[in-house]
Amino acid sequence: MDDLRLALLLNAVSPAVGGVLVRGEKGTAKSTAVRALAALMPDVDVVAGCRFSCAPGAPDPGCPDGPHEAAPGTARPARMVELPVGASEDRLVGALDIERALADGVKAFEPGLLADAHRGVLYVDEVNLLHDHLVDLLLDAAAMGASYVEREGVSVRHAARFLLVGTMNPEEGELRPQLLDRFGLTVEVAASREPEQRVEVVRRRLAYDDDPAAFAARWADEEAALRERIVTARALLPQVGLGDAALRQIAATCAAFEVDGMRADIVMARTATALAAWAGRTDVREEDVRQAALLALPHRRRRNPFDAPGLDEDRLDETLEQFGGTDRPDTDDDPDTDPSGPDGGPGGGGVPPQGQAPDPAPPTGQPEPSEPAGPPAHPEPSDSPAANAGAGERAAERAAEPFRTKALSVPGLGEGAAGRRSRARTEHGRTTGARRPRGALGKLHLAATVQAAAPHQRARGRSGPGLVVRRDDLRQATREGREGNLVLFVVDASGSMAARRRMSSVKGAVLSLLLDAYQRRDKVGLVTFRGSGAEVALPPTSSVDAAAARLEELPTGGRTPLAAGLLKAHDVLRVERLRDPSRRPLLVVVTDGRATGARGGDALALAGRAARLHAAEGTAAVVVDCEAGPVRLGLAGNLARDLGGTAVTLDELRADSIAGLVRDVRAATGTDSTVRNRRAA
Repeated sequence: MDDLRLALLLNAVSPAVGGVLVRGEKGTAKSTAVRALAALMPDVDVVAGCRFSCAPGAPDPGCPDGPHEAAPGTARPARMVELPVGASEDRLVGALDIERALADGVKAFEPGLLADAHRGVLYVDEVNLLHDHLVDLLLDAAAMGASYVEREGVSVRHAARFLLVGTMNPEEGELRPQLLDRFGLTVEVAASREPEQRVEVVRRRLAYDDDPAAFAARWADEEAALRERIVTARALLPQVGLGDAALRQIAATCAAFEVDGMRADIVMARTATALAAWAGRTDVREEDVRQAALLALPHRRRRNPFDAPGLDEDRLDETLEQFGGTDRPDTDDDPDTDPSGPDGGPGGGGVPPQGQAPDPAPPTGQPEPSEPAGPPAHPEPSDSPAANAGAGERAAERAAEPFRTKALSVPGLGEGAAGRRSRARTEHGRTTGARRPRGALGKLHLAATVQAAAPHQRARGRSGPGLVVRRDDLRQATREGREGNLVLFVVDASGSMAARRRMSSVKGAVLSLLLDAYQRRDKVGLVTFRGSGAEVALPPTSSVDAAAARLEELPTGGRTPLAAGLLKAHDVLRVERLRDPSRRPLLVVVTDGRATGARGGDALALAGRAARLHAAEGTAAVVVDCEAGPVRLGLAGNLARDLGGTAVTLDELRADSIAGLVRDVRAATGTDSTVRNRRAA
């Protein structure tokens, strides 16, 4: 994991690089590596008694514990502060004592994790699962270097400059683009496929479990040497020169890979100078720029959520060669040039470039190379239903270009996880009323609190200007916002859908809905049916790009067991209601409504009964009608009625479709046929 270690150490040398995002499969010691960084960080000098870690030489003039007098500071270890995924807003930014603020006008402030992390490291494990409102607060603090706590006219501000480090498993979903861009560097981590390396990992783990103190002592000298090297590199950093040739290479590389904005250029420049300082040099070389690009650009060149991060290294080398300047040192042809750094490690920042390690593992989240989809040329005979289910199967078709879809939502008012799809009672949103707080006070409803306290002022002996407020008077605001839902796709992959190459359009529509689910913070699942049954192609997950990958590989052909697909979806939703009861489901059935089964059975009647099971449980449903051609049977509309939902055609699914626009205008103005007839009468 040379790249992971290098990225963490570069941020220790130059915190201005902007932090690290570590992406990788489960069980690869991402969290262990990040937590180990705390022991290598140099000590920091702080003002004695300051809860906000002000520097003695330059204290924050707006520090809530200030103003600070000039005095020598005290040294303490740099902090590694962990932000739990389920933390509250008050735990992150701090909390005001609202009762004392209203009654006495006193700003009694209890600092949060952002204050603890100032001048240290803020670590978020599973950062992609962090709630949106916490992400917004992190973005604000990272952008301004300060945290603001505003409560009913009372505000507190304190400095919050920290090194942001996050770990995530891409299988559980991606990050919002705004937060993704805030990480200076990104690293992909995968477990080694070399048996000897895996043996050494197990050996060290068992040694640590047997005697943690002895294990730590064994590596103490190496850690001390690393810590000293960080201090040396920090001292050398201001002397590193970034020449015009290196700047041209940085700018040309960012332009060649079409990254958004200018943050990538700045991060690359800071990373390249940190690499030079780490290698013990005062000049930035081409290998520093190359390594900086491999660390700073992969997560910034994604054009949509389903693009895998990464760089084309051949294109990178061509760009660097094209824009190389005369001040670029010629190290390739000089046999006396020592490619190693000051401690004997590889030069150019300390590690070989990404992608050049021996026997690299496949990128995380990408499938291993496999045989092409579809049946073999000469299939072996078999009597099992599974073996015969693929009869008539066609190779997977590519999805058509995705488009912006109409907003689909679950009716009613939910209480699920914060998102952007359906109406729900949430901690954030517009205020709709007030109630007594249950447990700790969240958002204060000032007017309701004053109204509750006002009748008791004489009985409480009020004599001054302050309002006498008791705990029972406090009222919490009830708010209405949006929630994320579980969007379960049930996709018909039978032969009837493959006819006239409709499957490309169908996949494009589902891919469009998946993009919409990504933007609205939904969980998604995928059930497909064809041949003799149905299967769960993807259990409910937050990883929308995993659903897109499964959809792309989906072959078609065979019969249309619609009832089996609906029953499989019913089983999936039943389990999910037990696992996550607050998250409301939205069933999206993509089919032309046809149903076939065993001879002698009424497949449409079976499908209708299966649909009414969903309707009986109140599951919101939408049927995407894929029927095409001049003769239409209207079977998808009948299915929608059995489900108690609505049916939309592929054309109507588009947000900019003419049919959808006319229907929306009619609904808004009341000019449907019934209204016109009534007016005429």
